[in-house]
Amino acid sequence: MRSRIVVWPSLVAMLALTGCGSGSSTCTTCTVSGRVSGLSANESVTLLNNGGNALVVSGNGGFTFPSSQANGGAYDVTVKSHTPGITCPVSNASGTVGSSNVTNVAVSCASGTESVLYSFAGGPTDGMRPAAGLIIDSAGNLYGTTSAGGPNASTGGPNGAGTVFTVSASGAERVLYSFAGSPTDGQRPEAGLLMDSSGNLYGTTETGGASGDGTVFKVTPTGTESVLYSFGAVPDGSAPFAGLIMDGAGNLYGTTFVGGATNNGTVFKISPTGTETVLYSFKGGTSDGSGPRAGLIMDSAGNLYGTTEFGGMNNEGTVFKLTPTGVETVLYSFKGGASDGASPFTGLIMDSNGDLYGTTFAGGVINAGTVFEISASGTETVLHSFTGRPTDGADPSGGLIADSAGNLYGVTGSGGAYNDGTVFKISATGTETVLYSFKGGATDGSGPVGRLVIDGAGNLYGMTVFGGNCVSLGGCGAVFKIN
Repeated sequence: MRSRIVVWPSLVAMLALTGCGSGSSTCTTCTVSGRVSGLSANESVTLLNNGGNALVVSGNGGFTFPSSQANGGAYDVTVKSHTPGITCPVSNASGTVGSSNVTNVAVSCASGTESVLYSFAGGPTDGMRPAAGLIIDSAGNLYGTTSAGGPNASTGGPNGAGTVFTVSASGAERVLYSFAGSPTDGQRPEAGLLMDSSGNLYGTTETGGASGDGTVFKVTPTGTESVLYSFGAVPDGSAPFAGLIMDGAGNLYGTTFVGGATNNGTVFKISPTGTETVLYSFKGGTSDGSGPRAGLIMDSAGNLYGTTEFGGMNNEGTVFKLTPTGVETVLYSFKGGASDGASPFTGLIMDSNGDLYGTTFAGGVINAGTVFEISASGTETVLHSFTGRPTDGADPSGGLIADSAGNLYGVTGSGGAYNDGTVFKISATGTETVLYSFKGGATDGSGPVGRLVIDGAGNLYGMTVFGGNCVSLGGCGAVFKIN
C-alpha cells in the first residue's frame, strides 16, 4: 500500500489567503476607514456606511467602521448628523472594495456656510420685520411671525398689522394669516409660535384686541384664526411680547410686559376654553422683578421659570421661579457693570441638573451683554461677556439652545465683522466661537433675533429683522440657514 503524502501550504500563504497576515495586502472581508479633521472641542460627526453601520466620531484622527465589508462590495460613506453650526463634507466617499482595506475616506469638518432661505417683501402681499425665532415640524417646514406687513394697512398702519407664515425646506413661503388689528383681531405679533400635536399654531400679539392691549390667538393648519383672549390692562396684563408654552392638559402660559396689580407685568394662564387667570403680578422695586419681556419654561413639577428686564436689588433685572400655587421666588438679581449682566429680556433653558442658562442684553466687560448660568442653588456664573465688532457679537437678542454635548447656541443683534450681528456657539467649557457674521444688504440678513432651531442633521435656522432684498425699505428681514 502506497503511503499518502500531504504537502501543507506554508502558514504565511494561508494567512495571505484569509487577509489576516501581518503586512497582508489582500482581504476577503475588508474594513472601511479614514480620517476626520477640523473638529473643535465638544464637536462630533456621525457617519454611515451604505446607510447604516453608524459610527460617532468625537475627535480628529482615524476612524474604522465596526462592520467589515465584503471584497468586491460597494461602500458609500455619508454624514448622518453633526454638531450644529459646522459642515463635514466627505472625500473618497464611495467606491468598490478591491483586494485590500479601504483607508482613504476623508471627512473635513469646518464652520458651516450661511444661506438666505427667504427674504420678506413687505407691503400688502407679505410680512416684514420678524421679531422672534422659528419653530420646525417633522417635515422640515419652518413657522414664524412678522411684526408688520400684510394687507391690512388701514388698521396696522402703513406697514400692516403682521402675519403668520410658513417656509418650506426648499425656501417657498406662504402667508397663513394676516392680522387685522383692533377691535376684532390682534396686531403686531412680536413672539414666536407654539404648535400642538394637531398642527394648530398659538401665539400672542403685542397690541390689538378688544381693548388694544394685545391678544392670544390660534391659527389652524388651514389658516383659520381665532382670538382666544383679549387683554384688558390693569388689573389684567397688557402687552404680551413673549410666546407661549402649553402643559399636558392644554393650558397656555405666558407673560405680559406691563399690567397687573401694580402695572409691572404678569404671569398668566389661559385654559383650553379661553378663561384667563393672572397667576402672578410683579411688584417691581428692589424685592421683585418688573417687565417680563420673555416667555416661560416649565419643569416636571409644574414650576415656571423666567426673566424680568427690570427690577430686583439693582434694577438690572431678575431670574424668577413661580410655583403652581403662585408663590414667586427671585432666584437671582443681576448687578450689571463689567462683572455681571443686565437687562435679561430673553427666555431660559434648563439642563438635566436643573441649572438655568440665558442671555442679558447689556452688562459685561463692555456693556455688550452676557451669557450666564444659574445653578439649581441660585449661584450665577457669567459664561461669556461679549466684546463686539469686529471679532465678537454684541447685544444678544435671542434665547439659547443646547445640543446633546452641552454646547450653547444663540444670536447677537449687532457686532461681528460687519456689525450686523452674529450666530455664536459656546462650548461646555465656556469657549465662545462666532459661527457666522451677518453682512446685511440685499444678499444677507442683518440683526438676527429670537431663538435658533436645529433640524435632525444639525442645520441651524433663524431670522433677521433687517436685511434681505427688500432694499427700498432698508430690508424687510430674512429667514436664514447655516448648514
